[in-house]
Amino acid sequence: MRVLVVGGTRFLGPPVVTRLSNLGHEVTVFHRGEHEPSLPFGVRHVHAPEAASPVVAFPPELTELAWDVVLSMMPVGERDARALVETFRGVTRRLVALSSGDVYRAYGIFSGTEAGPPERMPLAEDAPLRENLLPYSQMAGAPADLAEYEKILVEHTIFTEPSISSTVLRLPAVYGPGDRQHRFASAWRRITDGRGEIVLGRRHARFRWTHGYVDDVADAIVLAVTLERAKGRVYNVGEERTPTIAERIEAFGRALGWGGRVIAAPEEELPPHLVVPGNFAQDIVYDTSRIRRELDWRENASAEDAFRKTAAWEKESAAGFPHPSDEEYAAEDRAVRSGKGEAT
Repeated sequence: MRVLVVGGTRFLGPPVVTRLSNLGHEVTVFHRGEHEPSLPFGVRHVHAPEAASPVVAFPPELTELAWDVVLSMMPVGERDARALVETFRGVTRRLVALSSGDVYRAYGIFSGTEAGPPERMPLAEDAPLRENLLPYSQMAGAPADLAEYEKILVEHTIFTEPSISSTVLRLPAVYGPGDRQHRFASAWRRITDGRGEIVLGRRHARFRWTHGYVDDVADAIVLAVTLERAKGRVYNVGEERTPTIAERIEAFGRALGWGGRVIAAPEEELPPHLVVPGNFAQDIVYDTSRIRRELDWRENASAEDAFRKTAAWEKESAAGFPHPSDEEYAAEDRAVRSGKGEAT
């Protein structure tokens, strides 16, 4: 199988490309050339400035031969999705695009862009989508490319192209080595600093958001690329059971041998540096039974191993996440001693 990967040099890209190559597929990666991760021998690289996100132009050499599948690792919105289908119309049989759970109306309620009561959980692939588009276009200080970020428009654009069979994967909060959002950095820092308690807001502690370990999510992407039965389908990807934030941090700590505890305090008692925005009455929990049933996807990494590898990577990249100040730790101690915090 000849596979073109648009992007593919950061975080999810290398494990996806490596798996496809190891399975014997002929893989070409289109990127700027600014990041050159270790990829298997035989993977072809096509470098061009046009590979900057959003990708709205492709060099002619990418359309001179037919592709079995084009995998878009980072589609942003309608403009680059339109360029994708117009460029590869008649050139590829299938298109696989990575989307996100932020398409769901539940995410809009959580983030404050949608009104109304919380959506029921879990979210299957036919759950209501957001009605208000372009969620970051009005956000002060948002990067320029986020102004046109809208995965709903990505999905709509590729699925309305009749000549290409498309597959969409709605990804969870992906964590693991290479995660530029450092989702576990705050907990890791406090554990390695010897903190006995990690303080969360009460509502935040009870909040649930589906996660996925990078290698497991890469496996799901590879299945969507290689299995013909994935064409025309939308798949949620993520853990089968979604714990609360407090339960997730406690499990992370146990994997590292931490003997402390998570303390839930009233949000109004939290020091400012611990305040996390969001409507925590709205969970974001995926139903991932479709991809498990139709593509036989299963996690290969144990949660403990995933947490340990994540922590090891955080240690390597610790310079990017500084220690909280003495004043911040003192404020956390006061929140614990206030008597209003409770063990989760």
